[in-house]
Parts: sequence; structure tokens; C-alpha cells
Amino acid sequence: MPRTTYARRQNKHLPKKYTHYKRKSRRLGKLIKRLSYTAITTFCLLGLTGASNLPINGGDVELKIGIVQRFGEDTTQQLQLEPIKGDRLTLKFVNGRDRTAIATVNPVKLEVVMQAVQPPVIEERIVLGTYRSFETAEESANHWQSQGIKVEIAQPERWQVWGKREIYNTPLLRRLLLQSVQASGVKTASIETKVLQLIPKVSWVVNGNRYSRDQLEISTGKNLIRVNRGKKADDAVLYGGSLELQPNAYGTYTLINDVLLETYLRGVVPHEIGGNAPEAALSAQAIIARTYVLRNLRRFAIDGYQLCADTHCQVYKGLTETATNADKAVTATKGQILTYQNQLIDALYSSTTGGVTANFSDVWNGADRPYLKPVIDAAGNTWNLSNRSLADESNFEAFIAQKTGFNETGTSLFRWRKESSMADLTRDLQKFLKVKNSPYANFSTIEEIAVGTRSSGGRILKLQIKTDKGLVTLEKDEVRSAFGPPISTLFYLQPLNKGNPTTWGYAFVGGGLGHGVGLSQTGAQELAKKGWSTAQILDFYYPGTQIQMLQNVIKP
Repeated sequence: MPRTTYARRQNKHLPKKYTHYKRKSRRLGKLIKRLSYTAITTFCLLGLTGASNLPINGGDVELKIGIVQRFGEDTTQQLQLEPIKGDRLTLKFVNGRDRTAIATVNPVKLEVVMQAVQPPVIEERIVLGTYRSFETAEESANHWQSQGIKVEIAQPERWQVWGKREIYNTPLLRRLLLQSVQASGVKTASIETKVLQLIPKVSWVVNGNRYSRDQLEISTGKNLIRVNRGKKADDAVLYGGSLELQPNAYGTYTLINDVLLETYLRGVVPHEIGGNAPEAALSAQAIIARTYVLRNLRRFAIDGYQLCADTHCQVYKGLTETATNADKAVTATKGQILTYQNQLIDALYSSTTGGVTANFSDVWNGADRPYLKPVIDAAGNTWNLSNRSLADESNFEAFIAQKTGFNETGTSLFRWRKESSMADLTRDLQKFLKVKNSPYANFSTIEEIAVGTRSSGGRILKLQIKTDKGLVTLEKDEVRSAFGPPISTLFYLQPLNKGNPTTWGYAFVGGGLGHGVGLSQTGAQELAKKGWSTAQILDFYYPGTQIQMLQNVIKP
């Protein structure tokens, strides 16, 4: 459904309200002291928007995938929509009070121009936190919800938790909320304010006529549409289903692919694990990709679609570069999902674990899942975690030094070493802290970096950085956001002098790529080569789970 951006609400009166707010500051100060979180938002309902009954179409599930999430950020960007040979595009939009439909066999080019706003619009939102991942943002959002504060999860660039715009829709309410949360100790919350003099406006040309409407539906008779983002014909990507263009929460537009689940998986499986992976690994990927999407339909509720098409969700490239073996795996596993106690599991997976998978809580805040726990990623008895916990630093360094006997042995990302100077690390951390609105963002130098605590599976839970302004502690997935070198949190540090009297920088010595929770795509392929079945692979990485049919778990 279309959403009205908060930029166009009562903000044209904001300067007057600012003046009123200043005149009443003393009264508001007294009021704030009396207001608790719950008192400010007694009209807020608990609970984030979650998946309700799934839209079922002929036994398949209809999805909404944001394939171009912020069209209009770059005003030089163009999109060309094309029918396949022998077909035509049908475009539907609202023209005044009438719903208009136009058909064409020709390509349609979407463009964005900057339109002047008179008078300028003041755009505001209250940001309660900025995070690397949706999982961490959602845990934070659930916390605020439990305090009686209505929130929504957004992704203008990084994931953020906003005070819900429909609720905190005046300058007064936003400032009351901000002062209340800051008084509770949350110093990183802020109000982001912009004065908009120009806003992007989409337009397109059909059969020689130019139109400009905020919402557009695009379909074809054969349910196939090419989307070209570049200037070359071979830049086009073929999508099954239909498309929608609509405004989003950031003042730009999102192009959405309305596609059936099984068609969507054809554009995911070969791009996630590779079209030439062994059959059992491809089938395992198909089952967890299907489970993942159904478990994560809530991610982009703020903008009226469900998942993105990149690594923040699952890589999805439509029907371009599909693979025969991957298609067979999707077909062979049609409707199969992975469950725990008859519920969809949180089907997380990564490229490479570095030899050991992780607890959910090793990477993100929130409750652990019983089927997501540290598993040595090896077919044999390579390492015994119960006797040699990787929380111990000496054990951990010995583990990283061991390079044989694992499912990922010999692959490029299994073990790695990356060096970085203090100057580069300082710039990385300053940028990260500025985005987080941290009071330590104005530090000048890093004096020392050390591992604070480590999980039993070896992941860094706390990394401590001593700066000239004080001690900064990074937790879990913040570590990868703050520094460029580590590609996972499975690493240890070596201080480097390089002939200098002081520390030149650090070497990050570790293993794996990504969060390391759940299935390793690299490890799954090795197990499949050893003759393991799909069910065995899934049970290895997700202990205690079962493969079930979708219709037996979720009812339309």
C-alpha cells in the first residue's frame, strides 16, 4: 500500500511551533519530569508488525521484493522497463480521481527530476538507534515496545529504529520522547532534521506522452519484465511476476517485484551457493532460503514490501542467470521448509564459518535459538568444544592456527590475516561513532585495542578500544561495522610495531566470512561431496530441526 512520507505532514508550520516550544520550555521541563515512557505514549500498542496470514496463490506464496530500494537518491539514475518479444507492458496509475491503464510494446524509461518545494519543507524523525543488522535493530525495537514506545524499523542506509512517525507527529512529541529517553541514559538517540528545498519526482514516457505519478503498477501478459538499470542491453535483468513503483520513507521511490515464492527461489539459490554446487547442498540451500524468506516477511513493513534483493536479506537476481541444477533443487524441494517444534526456524546462514558456527547471541542481542549453537564445522572429531572452550584466548589462537580437518579447509576465506595502521583504524572508528551519534565520536587517537570477552564458540562479544577520550566498548556485530579489516568476529589481535617505537597498528588474524550463524555454504558443499544427504546437512547445522511441508505448518 502507498505510504505518505513524514516530510509532507504538518512540518510547514514547524518554525512557529519551535517558537512556541521555546516560550513554553519551563512548563515542558516540568511536564517531562512527570512523564514516563508509558505516559508519553499511552496510545501506543505493543508488538511490532509481524507476518499474518500469508497470501496464497494457487498453492504458492506471493512475495513483495524491493529490487531497487531507493530510486531517486542519484538523480542521474534511470530505469528502463521492457516487455519480452511478443508481449506488451500495461501501466496502471491514478490520474486525478481516475485509475488509468496504458498499454505499450515499447520500452518505458523511468527518470527522476528534482522538483522545487515552496515553501521549503522541514523533515524530521526521531532515531532511537543505528545498527549493522536487522536482527540487532529488531531486538532494540522490541525493547522500546516493551517500554510502551511505538517504533518502526527503517533502513535509510544502515538499519535504524525510529519513533513511529504517525505517533510522534509533532515537534513537541518528538522532543518530549527524546528528552525522556536521553534522561534514561540513552545518549545516542537523536532527532534528525533536514530542510528540503528540492525533492525527487519520478516521471516516465509512454507512447510519446510524459506522466508523473507517485505510484505505478507494471504488468505483462506473460508475467515477465526486463528491468535495465544501465546503458547496455545486457545490463537488463528479467523478473517474473509484476512490478510496483511507490514512495518510501526516505523521500525516494522503491521498485518492487511482486513474485511467487518458488519463482523467487530460482533467482536466489544459484546466486547464494552457486549453480554448480552438489545436489544435496543445492537442495539444502533451497529449503533454508524458502524458510528464511517466510520467517522474514516483516523486514520492510515501513515501506510496504517484505525483503530486499541484496546481502541484507538474500541475493536475488530474478530469472537472469538461473542454473539448471539449482532449478532442479527448487523443484525437488517445492514447499519444503525447516521447522523446530512445528515452527519456522530462523534460517540464518553464511558463506564460511571459519571452522565453528555461532550462537545467535554471539552476534546479535536477543534470545538464543536452541537449533543455532556452536558446532565444529568438520565431519570428524577435529576439536572438542566441551574440553577446549574457545572463550579462552590461548585455546582460540590454537584453534585459528589449526588449518586441517575442517569442512572449509583449503578455501580462501577459511583463514585470513589483515593488517591496518592506527591511522586507518582511527578513521574507521571515528566514522562509526559519528553515525552512532556517540559522545566519543570526537576522540583523536587510539591508544590500545584488546579483546574484552569472547563466547565459547570464539566470537568476540566485547572489543575494548582505549582512546584519548575514554574507553569505547564495541559489542558483537558492531565490531565489523566499526573496523574495515575483520570480515567476521572470529579473530584475535596482534599489535605491530614495524620498526616504530610505538604501535604502528594491528593484525587481525581470524577465519570465516560473515556472522557464522547456522549453515556454512562452503561447508555444506564439502559435506555433500562426502555423500551426506540434504537432511543430514541440515540436521548438522540446525540440530533438532525437521523438514516439513509448508501447508502443514502455515495455513492461508
